[in-house]
Amino acid sequence: MPQNTRIWQVSDTGSLSEISKTRLDSEAKLEEWLETDIGMIGDDLLVIGRQVSTDYGGVIDCLCIDSKGDLVIIELKRDLTPREVTAQVLDYASWVTDLSSDRITEIADGYLGDKGPLDVAFLQRFNEDLPESLNQSHRMLVVAGGIDSSTERIVQYLATSGIRKVGSE
Repeated sequence: MPQNTRIWQVSDTGSLSEISKTRLDSEAKLEEWLETDIGMIGDDLLVIGRQVSTDYGGVIDCLCIDSKGDLVIIELKRDLTPREVTAQVLDYASWVTDLSSDRITEIADGYLGDKGPLDVAFLQRFNEDLPESLNQSHRMLVVAGGIDSSTERIVQYLATSGIRKVGSE
């Protein structure tokens, strides 16, 4: 669930003082920082796309792959998360779930440029060959200045409920 990170500064005398939080003026700035060092979120990620357009008209802020070959959707919000962010990332996940290995490679190779292709970047990042089977699972991460109670309640419900598709058959 949500993690509150506090940052401390050590003075010349060795005393600690907490650095106060300030409002981030741009999601783009946060995207740039994560693109430069995705390790701020996790050591098991490789960025394979930024501002990735879905087939449904959405735009994923940051698309990553982990060492198992699973995709990670990262949605950034500079302030509190509105409850609509839940629907937004679920919409992205509904697109990501059906991505083929070929499409993932296409997205990654287009993004990675000189750092690619995907199999080379993957090997450099994880010291392992790219798995033959990609996208067996996926995760959704929301990075934000804070989470409102409504969003937290919805995410908690989704995390603990067995959601099943019920259709007319």
